[in-house]
Amino acid sequence: MTLPKDWHGRLSVPVIAAPMFLVSTPELVTACCLNGVLGTFPALNQRTTDGYALWLDRIEERLDGQDAAPFGVNLVVHRSNARLAADLEVTVRRRVPLVITSLGVEPEVIAAVHETGGLVFHDVTTRRFAERAITAGVDGLIAVAQGAGGHAGALNPFALVAELRRDFAGPLVLGGALTHGTQVAAAQLMGADMAYIGTRFIATPESSAQPGHRDMILDGGGGDVALSAAVSGVPANFLRASLAAAGIDPDGAEIAHERNFGTTGNLRPWRDIWAAGQGIGSIGKVEPAAKICREMARDYRAALEQAPGLAAGLRT
Repeated sequence: MTLPKDWHGRLSVPVIAAPMFLVSTPELVTACCLNGVLGTFPALNQRTTDGYALWLDRIEERLDGQDAAPFGVNLVVHRSNARLAADLEVTVRRRVPLVITSLGVEPEVIAAVHETGGLVFHDVTTRRFAERAITAGVDGLIAVAQGAGGHAGALNPFALVAELRRDFAGPLVLGGALTHGTQVAAAQLMGADMAYIGTRFIATPESSAQPGHRDMILDGGGGDVALSAAVSGVPANFLRASLAAAGIDPDGAEIAHERNFGTTGNLRPWRDIWAAGQGIGSIGKVEPAAKICREMARDYRAALEQAPGLAAGLRT
């Protein structure tokens, strides 16, 4: 398993709790970190850069002196993000350990984070995007495969991981419909180092998801999730019922005229149209994030212990 040296001994299970727009909170981040899962949140979940800095205060105060996993922040690297420069300045000044970049690769952002000893992992959905990120100098890749909540790729996780491993030997994180510790172990057997899990943490009291969002996840299955480019201009997985309620045909082919990643002040599409991954069918109730993290670690280790027995009875 390829993990940054600074993370050794700090994770109870190789999982990053994915940053979820308008859902991840400081409380969710710290609950994950204190239970051995690397917690993250999007800087844009706060409406101002000053508010973002205050969230960093809350997280750092809660984790100070504790035996905890590292935490990270998601920065949207896209020209529509008018706050990028200001948020990056705060991120660098506060020495955030992990920066997850998405929707664009910017070598200057990577260099700024590296100057203070931070790491940059980048969301990718194809080998072509991965090649750009590797050339730009990222430390890790996050393979956002078919079935992931929010912006997602179209490639099967087996295919995506295999393609990325041809060119990249560093930390590789797999996302897409993963909800349990056994799947984390399976992701490692496929060639990934860590799992990227978001939707499982929506149904927690620490998330800021609206009650209706949680209810749709608890009541739904994979068939209740639809891939649509009508919200942001980029294909993303949303709950079908929330798309329909907003007047968007879940099976339609419409594409948003302007890309809206939540950076222009028009938050309604992401507030009222709810993202989710295809793994919702295995989520049955709202549970504290700490409990979810502990169960993931338990199930992950149990799966590893059982793995040698899979070859029993086979020809050698």
